[in-house]
Amino acid sequence: MPRPFVMRAGVCLACLGMGLSGCSPAPVARGISDPYEAENRKRFERSVQSDRKVLRPVAHAYGEVVPAPFQQIIANFADNLSLPSSIVNDLLQANIGDAVVNTFRFAFNSTIGLGGTMDPATIIGVDARETDFGETLHVWGVQEGAYLVVPFVGPSTERDAVGTVVDLFTNPLKYVVPTPEVYAIPVSGALDTLGTRYRFTGTVDSVLYDSADPYSQARLVYLENRRFQLGGDAEEDYSDLYGNLYSE
Repeated sequence: MPRPFVMRAGVCLACLGMGLSGCSPAPVARGISDPYEAENRKRFERSVQSDRKVLRPVAHAYGEVVPAPFQQIIANFADNLSLPSSIVNDLLQANIGDAVVNTFRFAFNSTIGLGGTMDPATIIGVDARETDFGETLHVWGVQEGAYLVVPFVGPSTERDAVGTVVDLFTNPLKYVVPTPEVYAIPVSGALDTLGTRYRFTGTVDSVLYDSADPYSQARLVYLENRRFQLGGDAEEDYSDLYGNLYSE
């Protein structure tokens, strides 16, 4: 997609955000709406097969070969590169406080933290305020919609599926970092996913391979965590788990 078109689309989103930022956030959904369960279960099974045959063994190879300190460096680097996308969504949500915190964290870790490979911002108490366009839509008043299993993404909802597509274009670094350096963004993110899948092997395997009904368990994990992120109630925080139930 041509970059001028993407930048124009970004301006339109920003204008829309300013127009909708005064709207009330959508209420956090309760219960489960899964009218596409039959098709979702088919995509879920294909995702589990992909995990068993590809993601899980590759993640284990990565985790066993790459020393833990280097995995942490890659994770720090990937997290830092993803922050500009959160800043854009903070602004679209009119959340200036979080935008300032994330901007400071990005600048601090990019300089003092040696390009984001280190995380001195956390040491001084400046934690990331992660967000995405799915949350932006929630703030704008868009309802959650039905539960979906999205190929190559995993558990989602109709609202978050739209957000995932938009977030492919919300990171400003993609339009200012030259090629081939710009490929560091997806590569570091992919490696971080492998590291996370390795670290949470026991928990993820218990959901995907040991549950009586893995589909229902994975759905519950995702919805509980996502609603907790958006201000709802949840018994547990699954933020490190739910994104690694499937390959990305």
